[in-house]
Amino acid sequence: MTNRQYQEAVEWLFVQAPNYQIDGEKAYKPGLDNIRRLCAFFGDPQDKIKCIHIGGTNGKGSTSNMLASVLQEAGYKIGLYNSPHLIDFTERIKVNGKNCDKKFVFDFIQKLRDLPENIRPSFFEFTTIMAFEYFYRQKIDFAIIEVGLGGRLDSTNIITPLVAAITNVQLDHQNILGNTVEEIAFEKAGIIKNNIPVILGDDNKAVKNIIRAKAEKENAPLIDATFIQADLKSDLEGNYQVKNIKVVLALIEELKKSGVTISEENTEKGLLNVHRNTGFIGRWFQFSRNPLTICDTGHNQAGLEYVFQQLESIDKHKHIILGFVNDKKIDEVMALLPENSRFYFAKPAIHRGRHPKDYEDLLLKAKINYKIFDSVQEAYLSAKQECTDEEMIFIGGSNFVVGEFLEKNLENVK
Repeated sequence: MTNRQYQEAVEWLFVQAPNYQIDGEKAYKPGLDNIRRLCAFFGDPQDKIKCIHIGGTNGKGSTSNMLASVLQEAGYKIGLYNSPHLIDFTERIKVNGKNCDKKFVFDFIQKLRDLPENIRPSFFEFTTIMAFEYFYRQKIDFAIIEVGLGGRLDSTNIITPLVAAITNVQLDHQNILGNTVEEIAFEKAGIIKNNIPVILGDDNKAVKNIIRAKAEKENAPLIDATFIQADLKSDLEGNYQVKNIKVVLALIEELKKSGVTISEENTEKGLLNVHRNTGFIGRWFQFSRNPLTICDTGHNQAGLEYVFQQLESIDKHKHIILGFVNDKKIDEVMALLPENSRFYFAKPAIHRGRHPKDYEDLLLKAKINYKIFDSVQEAYLSAKQECTDEEMIFIGGSNFVVGEFLEKNLENVK
């Protein structure tokens, strides 16, 4: 198999299987019947591995990668399933920080052609069974599985985990999950299973009540991580990581109760070496020091609030590159933008990418200093030219903006 054959196979998969990240709501396949048939076709590998399930609106990726790093420091072989990828498809499926083998991906995609007529998986469904099978073949000790979208009807929800976590509940994907935090909390709570401990990292009273009610119904022990007192640090920077660390610590305690050996040193070193152990990037990721260049994949209102609050705390003039997809409520974002900054709005290079010209009326109304670009790279090159060493650049607004930026420039990281 050549690299070109691998790329062609992945491109074929994107075309054959509807992909939410690219196609939006029309690609979303709610319900578990299809993924159950798909997993049964491959011998139900998800039932042959020990899993940990991570759900929530924001913080799923950070939490799952921090936990993976801690468990790796404790000597375990860890499978990690995250989405979406930033640069290459294989980032979605990792074992001890190493991306999934491209030959395995190529060979597994060929099997899509042999599926029965009554199984037509979405992109995420097929990727999910691919992860289960890869982890089973790799003989991992534990698989950390991140929920794709929602929870109750998400493809990952066919697993029976050792422990689950819901990091938080915020408004996101309202066109699918519901228009209120309460409706979305109900969907997130769908990953709670009978007698399986669940960690909650959200301090919203309404959310807590919904999660608690579901946990009681399922006789599932509920651990409220918001009460944990911790001063541990992580190399995943961003003020919002404090809340995620509490969820990780609660997960560790539950795993220890089930006989998993994790020392305090494992925990401390794991939290401080997430980048090295898992290869995780994209969350308050420092691309360069001179000029200071930060990128962050926060993209919903709550995520952007955290990011922009932290930006405000940095005493530098800011050049901010942003891009959005079609279902983004741009007016809500405009209300959050940091003051005294120069903005560069760009169209993400995907089908769902929204061109800034489509929402320029909102930019004019916001009375901000901005420019519009056809691509993220054009925006970055313009910002880089105008930014002095005493100023800073920020890239964000979407996973796709950050992924596009890193794909073009990561080899130049300083």
